[in-house]
Amino acid sequence: MNARILDTTLRDGEQTPGVSLTPDEKLRMALKLDELGVDVIEAGSAITSIGEREGIKKITSEGLSTEICSFARAVKVDVDAALECDVDSVHLVIPTSDLHIKYKLKKTRETVKDLAIESTQYAVDHGLLVELSAEDSTRSDIDYLTQVFKEGIDAGAKRICACDTVGMLTPEKAYEFYGHLSKLDAPLSVHCHNDFGLAVANSLSGLRAGASQAHVTVNGIGERAGNASLEELVVSLYSLYGVKTNIKIGMLYEISKMASRLTNVPLQPNKAIVGENAFAHESGIHADGVIKKAETYEPITPELVGHKRRFVMGKHIGSGLLKKRLEEMGLRVDDEKLNQIFTRVKALGDKGKCVTDVDLQAIAEDVLGIVAEKVVELEELTIVSGNKITPTASVRLNINNNEVLEAGIGIGPVDAAIVAVKKSIADFADIELEQYHVDAITGGTDALIDVIVKLKHEDQIVTARSTQPDIINASVEAYLSGINKILSDKKDIKKIKEGDL
Repeated sequence: MNARILDTTLRDGEQTPGVSLTPDEKLRMALKLDELGVDVIEAGSAITSIGEREGIKKITSEGLSTEICSFARAVKVDVDAALECDVDSVHLVIPTSDLHIKYKLKKTRETVKDLAIESTQYAVDHGLLVELSAEDSTRSDIDYLTQVFKEGIDAGAKRICACDTVGMLTPEKAYEFYGHLSKLDAPLSVHCHNDFGLAVANSLSGLRAGASQAHVTVNGIGERAGNASLEELVVSLYSLYGVKTNIKIGMLYEISKMASRLTNVPLQPNKAIVGENAFAHESGIHADGVIKKAETYEPITPELVGHKRRFVMGKHIGSGLLKKRLEEMGLRVDDEKLNQIFTRVKALGDKGKCVTDVDLQAIAEDVLGIVAEKVVELEELTIVSGNKITPTASVRLNINNNEVLEAGIGIGPVDAAIVAVKKSIADFADIELEQYHVDAITGGTDALIDVIVKLKHEDQIVTARSTQPDIINASVEAYLSGINKILSDKKDIKKIKEGDL
């Protein structure tokens, strides 16, 4: 059995509150979805706006191998807008529950059925493939719903879709509901919403019951609690049911990150399959098991979906993982030193701290009696900032006994200080600030500020941290700490030490 995938990230997914994609962003996402291997891309609702039609036209002009579809209500003006965009098909939607018919449409059942049939015939006569879809179908009278679908098929609809619009199904009800509709003379789609967290489970039940296509969105985005998640559904089909799709599973993490960036909808860390913690381990028992054989605590490998495994240092860490991490950092320790490092990492974890690689390096070097060599030291920092004054910073650095003075401006005092430091080291190291994160650890105006930075130099990325009452000093100290870590690891450090700046 093969299951087809209709991706509606660009239509139902874009209905996520606060999400609005430009035509170019829609095109970028569509190109990636085509590469991923979805069978149908619902590119939007052509009737919505001029910009929406522009986005759909950009997609259809690319000549993608994927079927390009537009959402349409059961009215001719919607179908005409879709035709203008040169789509392959329309997802023609008509409400079928008495709740929608009476209170939203204010029509009769017969009138609504006639609209569905007329619109289907009109779209088919104009060369469009029609997927006739019943909105709020799971709260509809089953006999009426069946009749609408039967007459729609007779009018030329090639596929039918039953939408669980407010996520009211359970897996048991989904199996019975979609099983009944799968006996009709057209391929059936499941379209499930996640109001009770059951969208993927209900979609799987619908496919098991005889449906052949599922409507999904990347990361499960969509109105309210979202839609069935593409990555969760596809990997569940593959790993748990042995059902194939045309999806390139190894691209799932990549497209998840892309969708999150374009929509500005952050991904929860514990999101199944693609979350940053999906393959992260801290517990000593779990980490030890994964190191020995990944299957002990991972149902699938991270590589399957293009993800990476990572181990987190914290109070749950085991000594085996700690020793392995130290060895990866080039540090060899005996049992006594390992136990000392282990105790200090646990103590930090008990205080609620996440132990970064930089923290671990510092702890290990302290325990081993290794003093990290500071190539760059801050001698003086001056900040000028105020109302209608461009924030300016001047720094005096000691770079291996050579004094360097530099100044910088920025959008704020922290930015100005970082700019000044970066200019000071620009002659011998191009170090980019990849991430900057700040937290107030304690309350009040004298709160301790915890600054974490991630720096990149060539192919090396390091994390550094500083905790101080002053955010500017903490930011500069964290930045310099990361710089020193990078420079001390470089083979060309001799040039710096000899004053060849």
